[in-house]
Amino acid sequence: MKFRRWVSWGRSPAKVVQTFPLLAVLGIVLALAAHLLGNFPLSAQAAFADQPAQTIAQNPAPDFPLQPHPLPSTLAQWHSPNAGDYFDQIEVVPVGYLVWTRFPVTVYIQPPTATELARPFTAQRSRVWIAAVSQAVQEWKRYLPLTLVDQADGADITVLRSPPPLQVEASPAPNQDDVSGQIQRNPRPTLQIGRARSALTSYKVYAKSLSKDAGSKPMLAHRCTIQLRPDQAPQYLQAAARHELGHAIGIWGHSRSQSDVMYFAQVRQPPPISARDLNTLKRIYEQPTRLGWSLAESVKMTKSSS
Repeated sequence: MKFRRWVSWGRSPAKVVQTFPLLAVLGIVLALAAHLLGNFPLSAQAAFADQPAQTIAQNPAPDFPLQPHPLPSTLAQWHSPNAGDYFDQIEVVPVGYLVWTRFPVTVYIQPPTATELARPFTAQRSRVWIAAVSQAVQEWKRYLPLTLVDQADGADITVLRSPPPLQVEASPAPNQDDVSGQIQRNPRPTLQIGRARSALTSYKVYAKSLSKDAGSKPMLAHRCTIQLRPDQAPQYLQAAARHELGHAIGIWGHSRSQSDVMYFAQVRQPPPISARDLNTLKRIYEQPTRLGWSLAESVKMTKSSS
């Protein structure tokens, strides 16, 4: 089961490519059962989508319940009720809302490589890149507990200094809305040459053991990876890092207002984190999810409900 979503900063607005199997929820339930019975590895990868759609939270599966977690104290203290939000633009994936349930969330930032340090230009570029990502972490840390770590193994969010791969795009189906809200009227879907992207956020869902005890119950968890190009002007690099971290901490969608960090395209004067960004993040963390809950309990509830 695979989902792909990416952001193109620069000359072009974001594009979306998404595949969603009709039996995704059933597949997850079967995979969880297989994991518990036969130690079957569970994983799902994604990048997010902008298009509003019928979500799992709106139409939950009764045999695989969604449950909310308590709000992190930093978000619980945030209040700006008159600013509004863009919660209606947030996508929900088969595991529910992509919220972190164990804090602090660990962030690994790729250090300079020996090859980069060998040349003054690439050494300086890597330092600027690291400073931009570190600053973005500090900005979001005010509202969600984040901490930097030195090792990539086990990190919740990994930020890599690399351009996202080129991807061949399929044009939208006839009369389907694109990201800009315009209608595409193509006689038939066509393939387009891949477009260069400056940033990509993806996630992977897996079963996580909380202890070495063979009888312990694993929980459903996720990791995020951000690929961020280093060859951008510092101002836009900072904006891209801030934007992608917003996705990684849970804002799996885009704002349609240029005054928000999570606006779907690059703007001339990148804004700071807005009250609307934070209101949206807070509402996301108030929603139900399958992440952070015991798999054994989920399967037990599935059996009892049937």
